[in-house]
Amino acid sequence: MIAAANNLALRRSFLRRMSFGMSGAALSCLWAEDEKFLRAGQGPHFEPKVKSVIFLFMCGGVSAMDTFDPKDNKWAGKMLETINSNNGKPQLRPVLHCPRVWTRYGKSGTPVCEWFPHIGGVIDDIAMVRSMYCHEVGHFPACWEMSTSHRNRLFDHPAMGAWASYALGSANKNLPTFVNMGRPSAPAQLTGGYLGTQEGATPFQAGETPLDNLKLQPGITRAERDRQMETLAKLNREFHVQHAIDAEVAARVRSYELAGTLQLAGPELVNFANEPEHVRKLYGVGEPETDEFGRQMLLARRLAERGVRFIQVCHGGAGGGNGKWDSHDDVADHGPLARQTDKPIAGLIRDLKQRGMFDSTMIVWATEFGRTPYSQNNVGRDHNPQGFTCWLAGGGVKGGVVYGATDEIGYKAVENRHYVTDLHATVLKQMGLDYKRMSVVVNGRPLHMIEEGTGPIQGILG
Repeated sequence: MIAAANNLALRRSFLRRMSFGMSGAALSCLWAEDEKFLRAGQGPHFEPKVKSVIFLFMCGGVSAMDTFDPKDNKWAGKMLETINSNNGKPQLRPVLHCPRVWTRYGKSGTPVCEWFPHIGGVIDDIAMVRSMYCHEVGHFPACWEMSTSHRNRLFDHPAMGAWASYALGSANKNLPTFVNMGRPSAPAQLTGGYLGTQEGATPFQAGETPLDNLKLQPGITRAERDRQMETLAKLNREFHVQHAIDAEVAARVRSYELAGTLQLAGPELVNFANEPEHVRKLYGVGEPETDEFGRQMLLARRLAERGVRFIQVCHGGAGGGNGKWDSHDDVADHGPLARQTDKPIAGLIRDLKQRGMFDSTMIVWATEFGRTPYSQNNVGRDHNPQGFTCWLAGGGVKGGVVYGATDEIGYKAVENRHYVTDLHATVLKQMGLDYKRMSVVVNGRPLHMIEEGTGPIQGILG
């Protein structure tokens, strides 16, 4: 009788293991090598200068010559031989007149257009890189390229935040290592890829509940939830022993554990009531145009304070699938988007400085590609991967610097050109990571985070 019961229990255990593990079996056999996907962070390669990165992604493709890379209008109206980004056919297009008003700000005298007066006010803390380029001309592929450092989609390459999470591990047991706020343009911006689901972005929002379905049920106290978490931890330890090789199951367990701790940490995290009124005003919280993004920036600062390593904020990702910054019809559409972000971003920089966090926090402002100097649909601009602007602040970056240049019409990067992976390598370096050592072995094949580029942008680093 006992033997029969034991046999039944063994069969049930086998079936349970099969039901849990079958969906991840193909991946588990690849990911189990050297237990690379079962360990916590590996640690930095050298002393880091940055504890947290706040990566601001403007979804849709920002026009550099309408924002941070001014050009005169002597070419306006002249016809250019170009290639249509939709069908690859030759076409003639006129250079678009740019009506922006430029003001030189700070001791550096860096020109900024009228859409970004608040960022102009902190320009001496910013390193402007006007010579970025990528290869892809479509939104989804370019987002993949900017987010993962790759064009090749044969492999599920992880996003940069996932690499940071994998390499460094968590600095706060109650919060994720890689967080995303705002709707991204492409799933690649959130993926943990072949590093595992546990390294992907946790979606946050700046409301009463940072994640959906994380409110404690009525009648459940924090003390009761603490007891439940202790019991869950014990059960999970037993479960890990039985299913340690199954990366997918392990990742799901970790996500449930994190969800439980977030029920306790989340409400305090998003409670802005203890923020002084002058701080909320700094971010534009409570103002119609800036309230939503301002709350995201304030939450980003609070996440960085608590040790979250990589905080990604996607702006404008909800518009038309390609992003609201995708201004084919009228580049003036950039105006309201700039006003939504200008004050909150400048407020973040000022707030980090007054809290002594600026040197240990890096802010990166980026977009998937730029826009053409020539017109499309009369007053709009087409996609342009050949030359665009990104900028960085804090975290050991030189302030008041303009680095690199595009040609006289803003079409191609011509001076100190840098591929988008050089931006990634710069971020990694400040986090204490050598991009050349960022690789894993999958099914006997080494896969590198960065395979193209020249390395960190040394000219902007202190």
